[in-house]
Amino acid sequence: MVNGKLHDIARKMVVRNKGILAADESNATMSKRLESINVASTPESRRQWRQLLFQTQGIGDFISGVIMYDETIRQSDDSGKRFVELLAVNDILSGIKVDKSTHDLAGAPGEFITEGLDGIRDRLAEYYSMGARFAKWRALLTVGKGRPSDYAIHTNAHALGRYAILCQEQGLVPIVEPEILMDGVHSIDDCRLATTRSLTAVFEELLDQCVDLRSIVLKPNMVISGSDAPNRASSTEVARQTVDCLLETVPSEVPGVAFLSGGQGDEESVVNLDEINKIANSERLPWELTYSYGRGLQAAPLSTWLGKNENVLAGQVAFQRRGLDSSAAREGVFA
Repeated sequence: MVNGKLHDIARKMVVRNKGILAADESNATMSKRLESINVASTPESRRQWRQLLFQTQGIGDFISGVIMYDETIRQSDDSGKRFVELLAVNDILSGIKVDKSTHDLAGAPGEFITEGLDGIRDRLAEYYSMGARFAKWRALLTVGKGRPSDYAIHTNAHALGRYAILCQEQGLVPIVEPEILMDGVHSIDDCRLATTRSLTAVFEELLDQCVDLRSIVLKPNMVISGSDAPNRASSTEVARQTVDCLLETVPSEVPGVAFLSGGQGDEESVVNLDEINKIANSERLPWELTYSYGRGLQAAPLSTWLGKNENVLAGQVAFQRRGLDSSAAREGVFA
């Protein structure tokens, strides 16, 4: 596929007023979510949950793309329409998680490497034939006690680069997700340093491996205090530090940045995004700044639904409310 087509897809993923829904939880993770509302996790219950989200009225007003798990992209709604087709009706792009999750990094206690490159070329080709037009790979780095190490940063950055160029070869836009884990007591300055080091290494690898930066979407963490830090930074400081970090590390060719919620509370993720886009609106930054939230969009509707058919509409209303709030924040007009 010519790079121009991939560029168009990437731009559509970060279009104004919309963001990306991360509905790519593995079956194990989705089981924990469903068990939290006393629902048994089965292929059918997982299908019913994703159907609730994808059939929400007006979903196309605040969602540009949906990242799915392997099971989900193969599923259909109650009428037999494939989820990929259901989303396309609302002009929503389908994406797919292609990594095989994080594993302990040999020789680096407390650090991780994402696996899944073996056989990925064939898997990407299959997903493209199923209607996927973008993919996602998550690298995870932790902060504290000398972490992240240079070793963890560079091994994960190299894997992200390999994944990204293979995606583009197969006609898929890669979402590049280097996440600094929010868990911990670290300060916002610690997060800033770790994020800067990680993004610098990632873009060095992307360029070294001939990735077209115009045809990716970056999915980083915000620069934010650890979840258990004693004095957590304000939303204003989160926004300023995040924007400054991006200006220092992210080339202007990148079409857009879709922030992960990364364990932030529902309100926190919206307010921080709103503050970031207020800066973007005043400083004319080179990228679109949007969201790619999982729990940030799903927690409220999940706790409303509770696995009951009579609560489907209420769950969809809760999802729509979360989506419209995030859309407003994406434009810097939430508050």
